[in-house]
Amino acid sequence: MSLTEACLRKPVFAWMLMIATVVFGAVAMSRIGISQFPDVDFPTINVSVSWEGAAPEVIEHDVVEAIEEAVVQVEGVKSITSSARQGTASITIELDLSRDVDAALQDVTTKVSQAQNRLPRDIDPPIVTKSNPEDQPIMWVGLSGPYAPQVLSDFARYRMKEKLQTVPGVGEVFMGGYQERNVRVWLNADLLNEKGVTVNDVTAALRKQHVELPAGRLETQGREVNVRVLGEALDLNTFRKIVVRESNGATVYLEDVALVEDGFEDVRRMARVAGLPAQGMGIKKQRGSNAVAVADGVKAAIKEVEATLPEGMQVSILFDSTRFIEQSVNHIYVELLLSVALTALVCWMFLGSLSSTLNVILAIPMSLLGTVAVIYFLGFTLNTFTLLGLSLAVGIVVDDAIMVLENIYRHAEHGKDRVTAAREGTKEITFAALAATLAVVAIFIPIIFMKGVIGRFFLQFGVTLCVAVLLSYLEAVTLAPARCAQILDVSREKRSTVGRVVDRGFDALARGYSWVLVRGLKYPVAVLVVGVMLLAGSVVTMQKLPSEFVPSQDQSRLMLRMQTAVGSNLQETDAILKRAEKFVNEQPEVLRVFAVIGGFGGGGVNSGVMFITLKPRDERQKSQADVAAVLRKELNSYPGLRAVVQDLSQAGFTAQRGFPIEFSVRGAEWNELVGHTERIKNELQASGAAVDLDTDYQLGMPELSIVPDRAKAADLGISVEDIATTLNALVGGVRSGKYSAGGRRMDVRLRLLAEQRTRPEDLSKLHVRSATGELLPLSALVTHSEHPALQQITRRDRERAITVFGNVAPGKSQSDALAIVERLGKDVPPGYRVVLGGASVAFRESMGGLVFALILGIIVAYMVLASQFNSFMHPVTVLTILPLSLAGAAFGLLISGHSLNIFSMIGILLLMGIVKKNSIILVDYAIEVRKEGVTASEAMQKAGPIRLRPILMTSIATLMAAIPPALALGEGSEVRAPMAMAVIGGLTVSTALSLLVVPAFYVIADRLKARSEKLFKGRKKEAVEPPPAAEPPPA
Repeated sequence: MSLTEACLRKPVFAWMLMIATVVFGAVAMSRIGISQFPDVDFPTINVSVSWEGAAPEVIEHDVVEAIEEAVVQVEGVKSITSSARQGTASITIELDLSRDVDAALQDVTTKVSQAQNRLPRDIDPPIVTKSNPEDQPIMWVGLSGPYAPQVLSDFARYRMKEKLQTVPGVGEVFMGGYQERNVRVWLNADLLNEKGVTVNDVTAALRKQHVELPAGRLETQGREVNVRVLGEALDLNTFRKIVVRESNGATVYLEDVALVEDGFEDVRRMARVAGLPAQGMGIKKQRGSNAVAVADGVKAAIKEVEATLPEGMQVSILFDSTRFIEQSVNHIYVELLLSVALTALVCWMFLGSLSSTLNVILAIPMSLLGTVAVIYFLGFTLNTFTLLGLSLAVGIVVDDAIMVLENIYRHAEHGKDRVTAAREGTKEITFAALAATLAVVAIFIPIIFMKGVIGRFFLQFGVTLCVAVLLSYLEAVTLAPARCAQILDVSREKRSTVGRVVDRGFDALARGYSWVLVRGLKYPVAVLVVGVMLLAGSVVTMQKLPSEFVPSQDQSRLMLRMQTAVGSNLQETDAILKRAEKFVNEQPEVLRVFAVIGGFGGGGVNSGVMFITLKPRDERQKSQADVAAVLRKELNSYPGLRAVVQDLSQAGFTAQRGFPIEFSVRGAEWNELVGHTERIKNELQASGAAVDLDTDYQLGMPELSIVPDRAKAADLGISVEDIATTLNALVGGVRSGKYSAGGRRMDVRLRLLAEQRTRPEDLSKLHVRSATGELLPLSALVTHSEHPALQQITRRDRERAITVFGNVAPGKSQSDALAIVERLGKDVPPGYRVVLGGASVAFRESMGGLVFALILGIIVAYMVLASQFNSFMHPVTVLTILPLSLAGAAFGLLISGHSLNIFSMIGILLLMGIVKKNSIILVDYAIEVRKEGVTASEAMQKAGPIRLRPILMTSIATLMAAIPPALALGEGSEVRAPMAMAVIGGLTVSTALSLLVVPAFYVIADRLKARSEKLFKGRKKEAVEPPPAAEPPPA
């Protein structure tokens, strides 16, 4: 007994099955995570190293090259990108997608550990992490108030951070603008010289007299006692009394040669909120958790903390990306409801019965909520791609129910009882419904083979849509017949006035279509010629469409990356950025500004970042793009300031910077490399296709090179290490142990007073001790020279490279800009090359992957249809509509002004699946009619008018479901609208043409088949027919 028969015999079982699906789906909906993008492991691992005070070239040779040589041995390494800046290094390892990221993370960690003995001793331990867009902070929280920096810093680090980390779903709280507390020992060069003390004397005294070590244990009869030497100073007064030298009966204490205070590490960055100093905390969510729920939990925790804040101290939400996510999801929910309502309206108008309409509409919650339950157990989240799948599924999941219902309805109108009509009507349409469903699913199977990280994103979209379509088929052939057997009403007396009007109009339409079809089938070749001409027009249209990776979204948030002249100190940078910050705050569209000056994201003290939150879209006159243009023009007019506006909606699709234009120029000789990069950058800027162009190459950072006189130092018994330690104390700062206060550990740092280290001549203020005990000025042992140096050195695949990145100019497309880059790259001489990276590579890979998936999907669909029809020709007939649907999609995108991007390509991919349904319905019924012995033309003349109603119902229902996202009314609609317009344009054209082109091709194919069979039989007959007997010779 089939499942359909079981549901017809036991309708209560069918109802319970539907209710269970809806209930479990609703439970899953309440628990499933919400995020902007799928939780996808990027095949990327980062190694970060800090070496305070080290120059980029030193870090490159001593750190980067050693780590690169170690990690290149890891299995599955695709490329290595490294950057060396003042005091920091970052090595990014990109892996093959087939490589398990967690296993690779362990391998890289092991290789880096093995390379430790080749790295400098005084670097911080390398940090190895894997990259993911989800690892970016979903919101920033700021703490400000009229308090000393130590108070704000401690409250943020030990009260706010610890409270926020207890919120369910919070993965990490990242401190921005935070400065670690230090015990600062400010050496006074004059006092050091007066007391006859050197820097090495001070560091040696701290190392020997301020130390806490375990001494072992005492073992007595029956017990053990641990022994610990409490050698560390317990307070700053005791610390100041540490003896640094005794000479000629005189004791020199630390306080005699230095100022000791409770302070901070060197100020290399600062943060501001509304122009006031602040401590920023970035909230990162755990993988798979609900971003909106995490943000709500953080806000609740902030309210709890606010009750305990000291007077005047304030906590505020500085930047909240979940607001856009929440609003985008809410708008999708609204669009889903509108789509359901419009679909129900179409069904009611065509069926003219509330019972019939209800029967069809019940397929939506059952299919969609069932899908949510499935993807919940698969570990997916409700993100941009799964929600797109659910949104598009609304108009598709009713197709099978409409086909089954319409067929049952037709049988019931012929006088059969409801149960018999349900049984026979379902049986008759099951094959066509299954073929149509599998044809849709077949289109998305090739997504599994898509290359690149974007293929992982599309996988969730494809799975979501396929599950919804398969559930809708299951519902249509089981639950829908059971409901029809109980509640279907076919009496025309009870039909609404609208239903009767629709009936009359549809009857007239069917008669008109029949008249056109009869005449069209008399000239099938002419019909195909018209279709081919339309296809040719679509090819031209498709070429005119601008193409890009992803469309820009108005998320009411921007990020400004700013940079002052190379060599500017933090105070100079801060002064310039305050002016920029003031202008940004004055803009009426700006709601809030969070500024970080110096040291954010690996930048130097001459850089800064502003996180700008705009007012909601309906509360401002200018769009996000218009605001960005105003800021770009104004801020770049400020002397000494370079500002780049980053559209955050473009980030998160790759592990790179997130700019739509990104490429690197690689080669051997550095000066030549710089020249080629500048030429390409300037010509690209002059072309008008790109704005905000910037590079990671910046020459001009002043560098004071100090060369020890090794021979002279050796003669005097002075080691190079003594010279280097003294110099480090002069300009870099020496870490000399730890200090405990309030249960917390902090570094002890030595450095010369600020006013004594402003010029190269200050080298003479410090002394080193010779082997005879004589104090010699440092300036007598070294020579120095000042020259410009690199601020950052970038390496790609273990060779030096310069990276260029920027945005696409308004009115231009990403494909135009990249085409110019590739053209300019052809002009570089041998030994140098231009290589695309980041979003530029993702754009090419995703477009190529989608085209590949489209072609392979058509091949898979052909194989599925050939198997079901048991014919090589009928699938070709079904698939003839696909090129014409592309024409409609191209015209729809052109008219609506949308670009060809990954989301419109998703719409085209989906279109390839759903437009075949109309052809399948038509061809399947024509094959059944042919069994009556009629010709192909007569079969189509009969099948067309009969199948016209379900074809129009399913097509218009899908069109109605696509209208809400096509209107682009809410947040996030920029990615849904092009997809919906591709579906609307393609489905409109394909539905109209499928009613003529498919029948025409069916007739031509039948004629060709008949001629080939006749020809084959004729040749066969000639081959087997014996030659005529020879005439007998004459007598």
